[in-house]
Amino acid sequence: MTHPLKDQAAIVGIGATEFSKDSGRSELQLAVEAIKAALDEAGLKTSDVDGLSTFTMDNNPEIEIFRSIGGKELKFFSRVDYGGGGACAPVHQAAMAVHSGVADVVVCYRAMNERSQYRFGAAYVPPPMPSAAVATFGWTVPFGLATPASWVAMAAQRYMHDFGATSEDFGRVTVAMRRMAANNPQAWFYQKPITLEDHQQSRWIVEPLRLLDCCQESDGAVAIVVTSADRARHLKQKPVLIRGAAQGACDDQMNMTSFYRQDISALSEMRLVAKQLYAMSGIGPDDIQTAILYDHFSPFVLPQLEAFDFCKRGEAKDFIQDGHIAMSGRLPVNTHGGQLGEAYIHGVNGIAEGVRQVRGTSVNQVRDVQHVLVTAGTGVPTSGLILAAA
Repeated sequence: MTHPLKDQAAIVGIGATEFSKDSGRSELQLAVEAIKAALDEAGLKTSDVDGLSTFTMDNNPEIEIFRSIGGKELKFFSRVDYGGGGACAPVHQAAMAVHSGVADVVVCYRAMNERSQYRFGAAYVPPPMPSAAVATFGWTVPFGLATPASWVAMAAQRYMHDFGATSEDFGRVTVAMRRMAANNPQAWFYQKPITLEDHQQSRWIVEPLRLLDCCQESDGAVAIVVTSADRARHLKQKPVLIRGAAQGACDDQMNMTSFYRQDISALSEMRLVAKQLYAMSGIGPDDIQTAILYDHFSPFVLPQLEAFDFCKRGEAKDFIQDGHIAMSGRLPVNTHGGQLGEAYIHGVNGIAEGVRQVRGTSVNQVRDVQHVLVTAGTGVPTSGLILAAA
């Protein structure tokens, strides 16, 4: 039976600012620039927008965004929790809003000055007011596990123990992402590839993570415009259908610190997203030509490949070593350079790259793309998309 949401909505516009370490503008201004660029690309006006969707850790209120772009009537607004795990979820929300008739044109956005205004990778500092969300950090922060890198390091160390992966295996992910970024003029690391030796010589952050296993802190913004598939056919750009969209949390999920599971490195929430995406889209791993995998830390690329059945459990290191995530491989990954190479706009720049791959306009274009997988943050309640050619 066909899923009722499959192919009912489409991405019709993408827009972005430059990606930098010091934007010189407010996060609100960055958001407005990206949104207006996305609407211009789609051939739509600000008055057409009646929905906005983002996810937590964005400091721009939806109503301030709407006022600043000169919006008229805002009928739908949503903000998904769990930071980077929500990266694909606004598009999911937008597709549901459009298909249900709640809104006609929904803009999904992310704007951050996470390098110049504050340091995004800093240690977690609990707020003064207690809550259930704050209480969960009591199991980790007092014991020195206070940063995203330290939380991921726990799972990465276990993965190494279980499957014989090494620091070099994680380094091969970074080398591949930087090779993609080196060919992308919008990437922070444009024309700056690295070698595996460079990775191995980079300093430790939290073992087994080296500096070059960790994504950037970036300034910038990205916006995505979603409308109905019917309306999309009459707009400027080639429609990119939302063939699958899903969220997932399971298996004693905690916020990036799910250390009480039977298997702390398997990313069972991503496996749940994979099951839903394949069921909704009616396709499987062999039907996907390229993938945008959330690479805030290189070790979590490996279990994502396994969760989506591109290889068996524990075999991702061999899949990568055999060159399958490179441009010439079975599944080119993060053709924009990812968050390790292009920028860390909390995964939304990856959605934009997925759109470019379907349109055939990427700087590292994969041949004959029909389906692109895009994933959101790993280790947290998460989300994902399958984008498809119309």
